[in-house]
Amino acid sequence: MKDNPVISDQNAVRMVESIDYDFSLLKVPKQTHVTICIRAKQFDHYARAFLENNPNGTVLHLGCGLDSRFFRVDNGRVEWYDLDYPDVIELRRHFHDASDRYHLIPSSVTDLSWTEIPAGNPGPFLIIAEGLFMYLREEDVKSLVLKLQETFPGCLLVFDSFSKRAVKGMSRHPSIDKTGAEVCWGIDEAGEIEDWNDGISFVEEWYFTDSDEIKKLDAGYGLIFRIAGLFSAAKKAHRILAFRLG
Repeated sequence: MKDNPVISDQNAVRMVESIDYDFSLLKVPKQTHVTICIRAKQFDHYARAFLENNPNGTVLHLGCGLDSRFFRVDNGRVEWYDLDYPDVIELRRHFHDASDRYHLIPSSVTDLSWTEIPAGNPGPFLIIAEGLFMYLREEDVKSLVLKLQETFPGCLLVFDSFSKRAVKGMSRHPSIDKTGAEVCWGIDEAGEIEDWNDGISFVEEWYFTDSDEIKKLDAGYGLIFRIAGLFSAAKKAHRILAFRLG
């Protein structure tokens, strides 16, 4: 572990050391590693805040990948569901077994039948989509959000999004180019989501430029973040948004 890390996660260290892959081949810049950790830390904050107010609540983590957020924020009472493609969930099982409170759902997030699995929980519900929605088509994001509103009324949905302008430039980003992923969707204003249906209400948005952790970026990159924080369009290029689906 590095001194003074943005986020501390021994589970992540163990998984990376166990997987037979040279991650340096992805050539992801150090600054990107830091910003991903900043994002994860902020999503952890949302999860912990939710559990402080709703200790018996239910959390759905959509597109979980190999993230071990449950083990970072578990309060001993939460019902937690990690969802991702079947092959991802199969890999997760090598590191984390399901339990009476920790559940694994092998499914595409756009196959909305998965919502039947956690629907029996009384809630309240927090739904996390970290690094997910930007890779879906707008019609798929909208269908998913409306299904979440129908199935988990009153839930809090937290996700990160690029602006529409940022989406156009993301194909040149090293972490996108090396994986062959396609960034499809972004929003400029929260009202675009609220317009999808009555009862969807904007709660808040959080900017990466507001994070105290940007001081851990290289001096030049950190300066870019600080300057970006002075301009609305720049700081909205990538942010985290929260909506209540009433």
